[in-house]
Amino acid sequence: MVKQISLDTWSTDRLNELLKKGTNIVTQTNLPIVLYRETLEEKEGSFEELICTLNQDHVVEQVVTSGGMVIPSIKQQVVFSIDEFPDRLLRKSKDRFSQVIDLLEESFA
Repeated sequence: MVKQISLDTWSTDRLNELLKKGTNIVTQTNLPIVLYRETLEEKEGSFEELICTLNQDHVVEQVVTSGGMVIPSIKQQVVFSIDEFPDRLLRKSKDRFSQVIDLLEESFA
């Protein structure tokens, strides 16, 4: 149990470091970094997507509807601080957590 807690702590610290590094890049480029994107539903040419982006100060997770005859809209938006996002993501999905770390490490290599 102690080893698992230590691994989780190390992992969340690592993601926190990468997110802070990412905020510096976002500040320089003035472009958000897409951390993940998932199609939740597709129907008659329209999409409902979960899009998570890193901006200068926060991580923003949105459910967006667009495409076809649908007027683009944000159905849900949750804003996280850089410090709280790693713990929240690890609890939600370990696979997605790993994917975000891999994406950021590849982007900054």
